[in-house]
Order: sequence, then C-alpha cells, then structure tokens
Amino acid sequence: MNAVWLVIFAALFLTLGYRFYGSFIAAKILALDDSRKTPAVIHDDNRDYVPTNKWILFGHHFAAIAGAGPLIGPTLAAQYGFVPGALWILIGSLLAGAVHDMVILFASVRHDGLSISEIAKDELGPVAGIVSAIAVLFILIITMAGLALAVVNALFNSPWGTFTVGITIPIALFVGIYLRWLRIGRIGEATVIGVALIFLGVILGPIVEHSFFAPYFTFSHEQLAVILAVYGFAAATLPVWLLLAPRDYLSTYLKIGVIGALAIGIIFIQPHLRMPAITSFVNGGGPVIPGPVWPFMFITIACGALSGFHSIIGTGTTPKMITLERDILPIGFGAMLVEGFVALMALIAATSLHPADYFAINASPAVFEKLGMAIQELPQLSQLVGENVAGRAGGAVSLGVGMSDIFRKIPFLAAISSYLYHFVIMFEALFILTTIDAGTRVGRYLLQELGGTVYKPLARTNWWPGILLTSALMSFTWGYLVYGGNISTIWPLFGVANQLLAGMALAIGTTLLFRMGKAKYTWTTILPFIFVTVTTIAAGYQNIVIYYLPTGKNLLALLTAVMMVLVTVILVLSIRKWLELGTPAPRLDPQN
Repeated sequence: MNAVWLVIFAALFLTLGYRFYGSFIAAKILALDDSRKTPAVIHDDNRDYVPTNKWILFGHHFAAIAGAGPLIGPTLAAQYGFVPGALWILIGSLLAGAVHDMVILFASVRHDGLSISEIAKDELGPVAGIVSAIAVLFILIITMAGLALAVVNALFNSPWGTFTVGITIPIALFVGIYLRWLRIGRIGEATVIGVALIFLGVILGPIVEHSFFAPYFTFSHEQLAVILAVYGFAAATLPVWLLLAPRDYLSTYLKIGVIGALAIGIIFIQPHLRMPAITSFVNGGGPVIPGPVWPFMFITIACGALSGFHSIIGTGTTPKMITLERDILPIGFGAMLVEGFVALMALIAATSLHPADYFAINASPAVFEKLGMAIQELPQLSQLVGENVAGRAGGAVSLGVGMSDIFRKIPFLAAISSYLYHFVIMFEALFILTTIDAGTRVGRYLLQELGGTVYKPLARTNWWPGILLTSALMSFTWGYLVYGGNISTIWPLFGVANQLLAGMALAIGTTLLFRMGKAKYTWTTILPFIFVTVTTIAAGYQNIVIYYLPTGKNLLALLTAVMMVLVTVILVLSIRKWLELGTPAPRLDPQN
C-alpha cells in the first residue's frame, strides 16, 4: 500500500473530528465558560500557578503528554501489520483519547487545579481519594521508568546522540531567562533563537563525537539512568518558567515540525508499506510482543490512542497554567489528536522498512535467527546512519532508521543521512524527556498531597524542604527501576498501568458529568471506559498467568495484580456513585 493515502486520510479524519466532535463536547457537554476565573488566575504564585499564553501552554502540554508512547508504541505494534495499529490510532485517539484528555483537564480546572486523586476524593469520597492517590503514584513511577528506558536504549555509548539531547537543557534555561528578564514576552525572537541553537547542537554532534570531549558524553545504561533521575529532580524543583515551559515549548514545535516534514516526505517519496497489512503474529508468538493483537496491541500503542498518563498531566501542571476555559478545547482535545497523527507517522516509518530489517533491529540476534528471515538493507542502513542498529530493541532505533530511510530518498539529503538519524534520535529523546520533567513534577505534587495528610507543611507547594524531599524521592524511585530494568520487563508493565489509569480517569470524568446533570451525554465517556477497562484487565491477566508466573517473574506479576486491584476499587466506587446519582438536577459548579 502507498503510504500517502494513509497520511491524507488521517489528516482529514482528525481535522474533521476536532471541528465537529471536539466542538460538540466543548459546547454541549462541558459548556466552557470564559467568565469563570481559572486556578492560574486565582492562585498566581509565579511558580506553579502561572497564567500562560495559549500557544506556549499548548507546547508544554503536548510535549508533556507526547512522550515515548506515540513513537515507541506504534513502532513495536508494527509487528502485527499496519492495519490494526492504524485503525486503533485513528479511532481511539478521537473517540477515546481526546475525550479522556479534555474531560479530565476540565475536571481539574473546575476543581481548582487539583490532582486526579483529589478530584476522586471530591467526586467519590475519601476512600477513593486515598486509593486513587496510591494507584496514580504507583502507575506514575512505572510509567516514568518505561519511558526513560527508551532514552537509555537510544543514547548509551552514543556521544553524538547524548550531546545533541543534553545541549537542549541549557538552551531551554537560556530561553526561559530571555523571555523572563532580557526580552519580556518576545516569544517569536526566543523561538527563532532556541530552534537555531538546537539545530546547531545537531551539527556539532559529530565534531564532539570525534574530539577529546567524546568520553564526557559516552555513558553506559546505568550512568544514563542516574543522569536522567538527576534531570527529573531539577525539572521538578525549578520554577516552571525557567526550564519546564521553555523546554516543552521548543520541543513541541520541533516535534511538530519533524512530523510535518515526515508527512511531506511521505507525500513526496510515496513509500510503500512493506510490512503486510496483517501479519501471522496477530495470534501471538511474535518476537517483539509475545501476545495476540487483542489485547496486547492496545496496551502497546498506549499513548498514541489513549493514555492514562495524560490524566496526570491534565490534572497536574496544565490546569495550573490555563488562562481561559476556552483553551481547554485546543489544549486538551487538540493536542491528543496531534499526538495521534504523530503515532500514525511513527507506524508508517516502521512499516516502510523491510520486515526482516525491522525484526533484526527490534529483536535480539538469537531471537531473530530463529525467525529464518534474511536481512535486506540493514548493513547499508547502519552505514548510512553511522551506528550499528541491529539488536537495539525498544522501538526508538527502528523508528529513527525508518524515518531516516524516508528522508534520504529526497534529493540532496542522502549525503547527510547520519545527521538525519541523530536528529531523529534527538527528536525522540525530546519527546520522552519532556514527559519525564512534567511527570516528575506531578509526582512531586502527589507526594506533597499525600504527605500533607500526615505533616501539613508538606502540602504547601512553596515550602522548599518539602519540594526538595518529594522531588528527590520521586526521581530516585523511578530512576532505580530504570537502573536495573530493561524494555522487555518494564514496557508491558507500563502498558497495563497506563491503560488502567485511563479507565480510572474516564470513570471519574463520567461521575463529574453525572454531577453536572449531563447524564444523557455520559455515553461519550462510558463507552471508551468499558472498552479500555475490559481490554486492559484481560491483558493484565494474561501477562500474569501466561508470561510472568511461568517464567518466574513473580515481582512483575505482583505489581500487575496490585495495580489491577487498586483501579478496580475505584471503578466499583464510580459505578456505585453513578447508580446513586441517577439523573440528578443540574449542578453547574462541581465545586459546590
């Protein structure tokens, strides 16, 4: 199949979905009201609650939610063929993911910027608040570990890649200072300078790689795990305007630019999808994902169509920065659809590779040998990108190779294939790091909320001892998992955790709609809630009884079971509340 038709159809489908379905939810169901003051305006403290320009906030939000999921998940799911993944990305992102993101962001804005656990407490009672806080914290730690592993696998022993990614941190700090003190409000100037410096970092990469600086940017898996944890700590403690917002803003438009360039490249080159529409692995037994297409594809693609992690960001940093309620539509609904398009581009890039080359990258040499496939262009591709890409599992490298392979077919770009590959690796790492910084910060909020029930000063977001303690604890916990884990152990756990949280958020959002007197519209959240819950519980059960316990992975089995129990408690409480509320009189303000 020619990939260009899939790109055109996806762009039209998602654009029309935003225009009609998104507007319907904003106007008819949520009734967004600009006359209401948002938490950012009410509690402006110049640190966490900061009224922010809509486009900068869109950049932050998109960068925070669009981590490894929309890139890595679809790439791994390419094992099943391009049809299953494409269908779920398009349908899921519109009817499930965008609805989930918009409703939970709205819920937090109307609940004074509170986290999802505090919203659960208000809507479902104190037991639900405690259980959901533990569940969210538990899931967040696993999610952060799963996303960070993708960066580690892409950057270890790669000074070029490490330099180009690392240099974005001081660039973001400079942009934050530039906008805050040097040229206040000059967003256009800061954008041009920041993007130019990022490109300069890519250009300088090979110079660094072949200089005496190279050892200072060459790290092992374990060293990168420690470095990422330290970065997460810094991002969680510094003011949002200094590192988090400018980094996410620059990253977002770089990401959208790269994906836009990929879409143009696909239209120009018109590559054929070499992976079959449906492979023999849909029934299970694949070298990348062992389980069948249902339910495992849905927990693998995760963020590309529906992500519970988004509810953490949507009730964490973003609601504390929204200036007007009408911005909830482009930021909540729109950002998810853009992420869906990113996911589809990742799927196309992966499936445009020869199947044998794809599996040679994403499976260990021993596993690939058992497939009986003959590699096609992998040696040439490795030479072009300047890295040995065989056996680098995790999806990031195969996506980088696939995108570089498309770009190099454009006239005059073949000679800079190694630059293109490392640029794509930086592009992928930026997706992930912007999730790590926002996720660690949200984890800090959750720990402060929980700790505040025991020691009240911890709940104060301006109390520095509490900020430092909770940031360090959060960074250490997920960093420890990255230090001793690998993609095959963490990613399946991440997928189940992520989708269980999505089901929980949809259940809480449905409760909010009932309380607002919108019972006739609750089908918009109940239908995706049912699908994701049934699918994820089935995946969790199969992981435990088929893949974990028989192979002695008892800890993974226990962690999965604990998550399923915690989320099930929230789901039961939610359904009981729905039955109790029935069809109540309208209550326009869920805070009262």
